[in-house]
Amino acid sequence: MRFLKYQAVVGVCVLLIAACAPKKNISEVSPPDKKMDVFVSGLLSKMTLEEKIGQLNLLTGGEAVTGSAVNSDLEAKIKNGQVGGFFSLTSVERIRKAQELAISTSRLKIPLIFGLDVIHGYKTTFPIPLGLSATWDMPLIQRTAEIAAEEAAADGINWTFSPMVDISRDPRWGRFSEGSGEDPYLGSEIARAMVKGYQGDDLMSETTIMACVKHFALYGAGEAGRDYNTTDMSKVRMYNEFLPPYKAAIDAGAGSLMASFNEINGIPATANKWLLTDLLRKEWGFKGLVVTDYTGINEMVDHGYGDLPHVSALALKAGIDMDMVGEGFLTTLKRSLDEGKVSISEINRACRFVLEAKYKLGLFDDPFRYCNDERAKTKIFTAANRAFARKAAGSSFVLLKNDKQLLPIKKSSTIALIGPLADSKVNMPGTWSVSTDLSKAISVRQGLEEASGSSKILYATGSNLLEDPEYQKRATMFGREIPRDNRPEAEMIKEALTVAARSDVIVAALGESSEMSGESSSRTDIRIPAVQQRLLDALLKTGKPVVLLVFAGRPLDLSSENANVPAILNVWFGGTETGYAIADVLFGDVNPSGKLSATFPQNVGQIPLYYNHKNTGRPLEKGKWFQKFRSNYLDVSNDPLFPFGFGLSYTSFDISAPVLDKTVMNTNGSISVTVNVKNTGSRDGEEVVQLYIRDLVGTITRPVKELKAFRKIALKAGEAREVNFTLTENDLKFYNAELEFVSEPGDFKVFIGNSSENVKEANFKLIK
Repeated sequence: MRFLKYQAVVGVCVLLIAACAPKKNISEVSPPDKKMDVFVSGLLSKMTLEEKIGQLNLLTGGEAVTGSAVNSDLEAKIKNGQVGGFFSLTSVERIRKAQELAISTSRLKIPLIFGLDVIHGYKTTFPIPLGLSATWDMPLIQRTAEIAAEEAAADGINWTFSPMVDISRDPRWGRFSEGSGEDPYLGSEIARAMVKGYQGDDLMSETTIMACVKHFALYGAGEAGRDYNTTDMSKVRMYNEFLPPYKAAIDAGAGSLMASFNEINGIPATANKWLLTDLLRKEWGFKGLVVTDYTGINEMVDHGYGDLPHVSALALKAGIDMDMVGEGFLTTLKRSLDEGKVSISEINRACRFVLEAKYKLGLFDDPFRYCNDERAKTKIFTAANRAFARKAAGSSFVLLKNDKQLLPIKKSSTIALIGPLADSKVNMPGTWSVSTDLSKAISVRQGLEEASGSSKILYATGSNLLEDPEYQKRATMFGREIPRDNRPEAEMIKEALTVAARSDVIVAALGESSEMSGESSSRTDIRIPAVQQRLLDALLKTGKPVVLLVFAGRPLDLSSENANVPAILNVWFGGTETGYAIADVLFGDVNPSGKLSATFPQNVGQIPLYYNHKNTGRPLEKGKWFQKFRSNYLDVSNDPLFPFGFGLSYTSFDISAPVLDKTVMNTNGSISVTVNVKNTGSRDGEEVVQLYIRDLVGTITRPVKELKAFRKIALKAGEAREVNFTLTENDLKFYNAELEFVSEPGDFKVFIGNSSENVKEANFKLIK
């Protein structure tokens, strides 16, 4: 992004700001809603039609483009009041120049808003969101968002397009990596934590930024797991299974929301008035800004929904306030107004929400509140932030298998580190880490070598990431290249075996590259690539113990690996400190405590596979995996490879059967559920105690299990603790066929355990 050179002394800038601001600091007046309404109404009354439409225009600064469109004539548009904000423009210097241009040259001196995809960290990068969800640790997740906000705000950013709260049950979908898995309850808890982390208690603070909940709605349910694809489901399913995380984020105070690309009930979300007005505004009471996704308005033309003027008018009337990049509003709304296709009240409504967002961020008080050079130098990528990122990464790893307690590895061992991901810095931060300095990420090799003590680390690449060079190019975009080794595959494996022969234990770093998941990175084959599997097979034949580090942005089909590899640690993509965090866990300095937030299938043919499914009228009998004329497959059982909530530890835990203080609950009452949890192993560790319920009879069919509470606790070796949960009527409610949120009297089961499958149960009844 190139701006015209603009020079202004600080004194002049201060005078300009003072000239356009009210005489009394707006943050000193109360109540806030009334104060904001008076201020914004006054400003709207001074604006021309062109200036109002200009505020609805969100442009890209061109630094981190996520689509094919690039805006032009940016300086002229700023001067003419034709820009409401920018995204993908970073650094205090660049943002200050853009803001100075708006404040000094546009007629009404309305400040710009600056957004960025701060998805799982800014410069200090945390695990991908799917990895963070595996921590089941809400304070930790909230703190990652706080640090991300503090760093982004220090560099001039005041708006993030996060959290992504889309529920998905199809791991073929690339953006599975950017969400929190398959469960509406866990997803809702994480949505609340992220919004709180970004926004804090004061959006006018220079350390907070505005959250943007995305993608509204149902984006994770696209057909065939293909990005941007059609979504179709009943409203009962929407309300019970897919909408709760969006509402949780909105109830937590999220300042903005992004419409999704997909259609809903045959109408693209970007022009879906039922979604954006009837549900969002009227039913849920959302009072924030609604923005499109990247060129979301323009893309409705290809949906077959009309030409650009038509779809732009439909988007405005549906409830869109800001047009990201496409400039459909900027170029067509005046004409549509003249033709009576939109109203001035609709344009005023959209402009008001844009201005209110800027007001809530304090930009009318001080347009440069986020442009502090000293904070940019001292608050970003600090030692403390990196230490927390290391902790978060270690907490996100899920131990899937550990036969004969192969892990942790003794620091006196000779370790053969082998695999195409073993020495890659640039892939460790994971997808959607657009602001990360990839050169500062810690590779597995670096992490092990620095933490190894008396261990000796031997290294070989072993194989290419993918056999097909063109596929590898597609899988290593945006600076995530893994150099190809052009030697014959047999020669590379031979070198790896030579290294393995000199070792006590083999650590194989295999799986996906970071860009094999993320936006527009859907896969039909969710296994570890075949060329890497052949390397792994050769390593296993050595007879040496093998530890598999699985890098992934989605649940993978690890059936072969689970059958043959003695120890498997799923490390997702752990952020900038990945290598150190992996060393912490491999050497036992950190005891893994991650739990899966999504089901791992036995193969892709089982998809969609999720724990909180409905029963059929012909379910399998318990303990069987095939019965004729029952709901099953001929070739594989219905069971997952690894269930939702699963994750091992270097220690062991015993969770008692649940004890209820009563077996009958009145609709205005509660039931206390208690279990005793004991660390029965020899190491300190953390366990996630999970509570599920089942409504046995309903007016609509109900899931076989539903997560309703969880608690992550730390126990020293041999320590026991009582854990108590309280169930109320609200925990038993659901949306019925009339979309009423109700509880229904009857029999219930409560399950408690350390995964969705490993549970003990008790029974109770709800009465009116």
